[in-house]
Amino acid sequence: MGLDRKDLLGIQDLSIDEIEEILTTAEHMEEILTRPIKKAPTLRGITVANLFFEPSTRTLNSFTLAEKRLSADSINLSAASSSVLKGETLLDTAKNIQAMEVDVMVVRHSMPGSPHFLAKRLKASVINAGDGCHEHPTQALLDIMTIKKNFPSFKDLKIAIIGDIKHSRVSRSLILGLKKMGAKITLCAPPTLLPLWLEPFGVEFEYSLEKTLPGKDILYILRIQKERQEESFLPSLREYIKNYSLTYEKLRKFASKEVLIMHPGPINRGIEIESRIADSEYSLVLNQVTSGVAVRMSILYLLTQRKLYGSKD
Repeated sequence: MGLDRKDLLGIQDLSIDEIEEILTTAEHMEEILTRPIKKAPTLRGITVANLFFEPSTRTLNSFTLAEKRLSADSINLSAASSSVLKGETLLDTAKNIQAMEVDVMVVRHSMPGSPHFLAKRLKASVINAGDGCHEHPTQALLDIMTIKKNFPSFKDLKIAIIGDIKHSRVSRSLILGLKKMGAKITLCAPPTLLPLWLEPFGVEFEYSLEKTLPGKDILYILRIQKERQEESFLPSLREYIKNYSLTYEKLRKFASKEVLIMHPGPINRGIEIESRIADSEYSLVLNQVTSGVAVRMSILYLLTQRKLYGSKD
């Protein structure tokens, strides 16, 4: 009958059972995506509003497609086309959208905690599609699903997250999720991009890419997020590329032959990763995109079951 919660705001709030339920449902949703007619009437009558106050390509399109695949009605609202530019508050904007009998709001905002703020004040279900440097739960869930397809168990799986960890909401959600599933995580970045407050999360720290690569099952690469940096955290981009860019030469010299590569996108080719690797047999990047539609279909389905069919009780 779905998740016993109104909103999906972060990985930290989810139990292992809830994560497993989302992933299992997503596996069933993948069947819809393989049909000749890729559509099911499951959410007919449900209306979803995508409120994206930050630029997005993959996440917005993934949610929009997930909504269409399940026959939900949807509307898209961006900051550039909203009354926020005229001085309206975020809450007033959301309440006006809710007044149009919207059932679910998918919210992306640059301010951490924005989806949580709205969830407490709206009857509609709220899904966090990324809030500042805080969390990006649906990205972490689709990453976990992608990993699950390639490994029999998360227990003792060795995963390295490499890049701009300090400004990455993806890494925070992914760390929370992978630790719950039993994986071992190493964080690798320049000291200025490696926040030590993550130590209580039970992760290891490494400042050398060459020392990080050996023995890992998955290398999860992050881009430098200049749009979230209020000051310079690197001496130069050239130095970062020299020391932390994943090249084919470094991969073959230091990493396992069975290692797999992941990246949440968008990829800055030639900066955090070499094109030859991004397009190679090691890469799971496009698999992540495919998993994203199924996971978001799963979440939309599970959050709306109580509205469609009543509570679990």
